[in-house]
Amino acid sequence: MNRPAPVSSRLPEFTWDTLDAAATIAAAHPDGLINLSMGTPVDPVSPVIRQALADASNAPGYPLTAGTPALRDAIASWVARACGAGVDGLGVLPTIGSKELVAWLPTLLGIGPGDVVVVPSIAYPTYEDGARLAGATTVRADSLTAVGPTSRVRLVWVNSPGNPTGRVLPPAHLRKVVDWARERGAVVASDECYLPLGWTADAEPVSVLSPEVCGGSYESVLAVHSLSKRSNLAGYRAGFVAGDPALVAELLKIRKHAGMIVPAPVQAAMVAALSDQAHADEQRERYRARRETLLAAFTGAGFTVEHSEAGLYLWMTRGEDCWATVDWLARRGILVAAGVFYGPGGAQHVRAALTESDAHVAAVAARLAQA
Repeated sequence: MNRPAPVSSRLPEFTWDTLDAAATIAAAHPDGLINLSMGTPVDPVSPVIRQALADASNAPGYPLTAGTPALRDAIASWVARACGAGVDGLGVLPTIGSKELVAWLPTLLGIGPGDVVVVPSIAYPTYEDGARLAGATTVRADSLTAVGPTSRVRLVWVNSPGNPTGRVLPPAHLRKVVDWARERGAVVASDECYLPLGWTADAEPVSVLSPEVCGGSYESVLAVHSLSKRSNLAGYRAGFVAGDPALVAELLKIRKHAGMIVPAPVQAAMVAALSDQAHADEQRERYRARRETLLAAFTGAGFTVEHSEAGLYLWMTRGEDCWATVDWLARRGILVAAGVFYGPGGAQHVRAALTESDAHVAAVAARLAQA
């Protein structure tokens, strides 16, 4: 009996499993492992958010896939403030974190074999994973001319600030992508999870929902956001998508059938998180200070840091194969992500996260100073 190939056969080895050997080396350091690889938040969740979660914990009924009216209002208000978007004609929808939406968006949009999904040349792996799950073809390109004459482009991913590079795309570039996609009937999905984390005055992140990018129309445009980093809610799985109301309505229809619902207590916590800027400002300041320490430490140890003007990572090279750099750092008890995780263009780079504790960040600097 011939069984179809398992769906998992379409996917590469899970990214973080390939770091197991380096993690074992790093864990053998006399002072222990310091993990700068995944970018998992370690700081406490704001009491305001935790209280909202607790207050909503008596939730025996099914929650709304579309989100409560309070959550939809909170998302729209935050997008207006943070993205410069107008709330009129804006579709919003809560998601179970942002990764699940990224992975399933091609499938939810009806993309399949023969269709093309464009992703950045160095990119978050889940963009390509989502295309693989849908059976579509992935094209890596940072310029529209590199895509070629194909008419089968159905989805274009942009990511600014970028993961892993921290690169910020200027509004004019984003506007060209939106115009190009609209001419071809394609959707632009903008991963903006790091939008609030710009570090330099000359590289201020701009949302695809900003009028200077989308021209005041949300047609064919979706922006994906997460509260994992802004509010330390990675464990809550709290994200949302905003943009073209027709596309959002279509996503909602499918997600209602599939049971892709944000739990009611988490929806209440999201309202509190989106409505409170103080905790986000406090967390941003933590990351800014850690970035300064790690930037000085790595450059002092001979690394060249490229881009990294925004976001939660340093994108670095020593001019050697990325696995040699991973090993060099692991022997000092420091675990980082190999650049090749993000595409062939990262073969000589590594990514270090800013999300470890102040004490561990200081320890990284001390270890690198002795290198």
